[in-house]
Amino acid sequence: MNIKSVLSNRINHAMILAGISANCDPQIHRSSKMKFGNYQVNGIISVAKKNGQIPSELAKLVVNYLDLDDIANKIEIANPGFINIFLKRTWLEQQINKLLQLPCLGIDRVSPQNIVIDYSSPNMAKEMHVGHIRSTIIGDAVACTLSFLGHNVIRVNHIGDWGTQFGMLIAYLDKKKNKYQENMILSNLENFYREAKNIYDKDLNFAKCAQEYVIKLQNGDEYCRDLWQKIVNISIAQNQKIYERLNVSLMPNHVMGESSYNEMLPEIVADLRKKGLAVISEGATVVFLDEFKNKQGNPMGVIIQKKDGGYLYSTTDIACAKYRYEKFHAERIIYYIDSRQHQHLQQVWSIVRKAGYVPESVSLEHHAFGMILGKDGTPFKTRSGNIIKLSDLLDESVERALKLISKKNPKMSQEKLKILSEIVGIGAIKYAELSKNRISNYIFNWDQMLRFDGNTAPYIQYAYTRILSVFRKANININHLIDDITLTEEYEVRLAIHLLQFEESLIQVAYDGTPHIMCSYLYELASLFSNFYEHCPIILNKNNQTCKSRLQLAALTAKTLKQGLNILGIQTVQYM
Repeated sequence: MNIKSVLSNRINHAMILAGISANCDPQIHRSSKMKFGNYQVNGIISVAKKNGQIPSELAKLVVNYLDLDDIANKIEIANPGFINIFLKRTWLEQQINKLLQLPCLGIDRVSPQNIVIDYSSPNMAKEMHVGHIRSTIIGDAVACTLSFLGHNVIRVNHIGDWGTQFGMLIAYLDKKKNKYQENMILSNLENFYREAKNIYDKDLNFAKCAQEYVIKLQNGDEYCRDLWQKIVNISIAQNQKIYERLNVSLMPNHVMGESSYNEMLPEIVADLRKKGLAVISEGATVVFLDEFKNKQGNPMGVIIQKKDGGYLYSTTDIACAKYRYEKFHAERIIYYIDSRQHQHLQQVWSIVRKAGYVPESVSLEHHAFGMILGKDGTPFKTRSGNIIKLSDLLDESVERALKLISKKNPKMSQEKLKILSEIVGIGAIKYAELSKNRISNYIFNWDQMLRFDGNTAPYIQYAYTRILSVFRKANININHLIDDITLTEEYEVRLAIHLLQFEESLIQVAYDGTPHIMCSYLYELASLFSNFYEHCPIILNKNNQTCKSRLQLAALTAKTLKQGLNILGIQTVQYM
């Protein structure tokens, strides 16, 4: 059920009858205050100004053609040309009762698209750190949203499994006579890499050896390939443990490293030269882009092959986009990558468009995100200045949740405490991330994210358990209700309207890649239920029909909270 879509269709029709172009957006939004109705049409003002008309007069004309008799009990025009729509309770009752009968909370399935989502992308031979959390969690929430709506989502974990760092590691292990190979773990590899990099920067002979190993690896040397595969497998296995703990949907089969496109690179360089897009400049193969200027005001050059024959990230990313269109038949490709990579992606996409590798009909989107900051406003790190390992961050959140829950439930068994603290702790970290607009930097705050009031995961998880407790007290199975919902109190109406707006939030998250919209929706839903619960007695109500109606409303709220949290990858619990 999508109220906004229903209204949009009716208003578009009225606008056309009023002589407004069919391409004009009515700009329908939920009203910020009840006195402005439930929905507000804002687009008339901009259309009137563009056409030299008086906004209020054009709004009157549109309203004259607007048929909302079955939906609205009042339509009013507010200066300078807003149209405020007040929904009918009888219509709301009809829609909310339809929702009870429909699967998937009445969400209309979309015409499915093939959508590739590139996210997480941790480093190989290193443990995941706090810098990987935004791409991983935001990307996964959007992937789950799109899947829930019915799209064919292809998750891609694009890892850097190729290049100089592997030459350094192989050279280092060779130098140590491979005595660590049999029992290597990821923390070993990270130390090896750190030591190898130190030697690489100081020892020219070691650096030369490392470069030779890179060439051997790229040329398929069996020894190098075997050792390389072992390093990659160790990294992937450790990362998968983090993904499972975070309750994200990435699996090992979603991993596609830079190596996957290695065989495509010579062909791409040759093709770009053949098409006249790439030229030789100072020994390197370069694509000059007129739309990007360097400091001197000249077209910026994107190197796709170094003069020593080596390839760069740009070459791999060109191949990557081409592959995703040709092999996955992608209709939309979304990248969840640091905002600092925006120009790089724009340059790569400019090249793939000009080369005809990806047509304009395929949407290429960079859903950038900001940084996580400490309380001092600088990048979030340990007191010693080191980058925080993601596993350590999750451990601390669970430990803090354990202490908090233990105080509230001193008689709870250790087994239940352990399970509950893991769910609450991980959920708190995820929600704190997802509830912030992804394009903004945000300050990490332990105390705020683990609160049981305010816009936090524990608050919403508690709201869910609170509803379950109502059914336990009433000794009624939440899934066995058959009665209709009747809306007699204003608190019931507000809750019902918000339940009917679930699909609108899903659509916005899917379109803009903004999970904070879903977080805001769930927080408001939990708050509206709290008001409803406080002012509208449920099981203590003397009227049996009213009791049953309110139980249905509570049940629908619980199902929506659970589904919304599930899409965000946050678990619910039975007790808190």
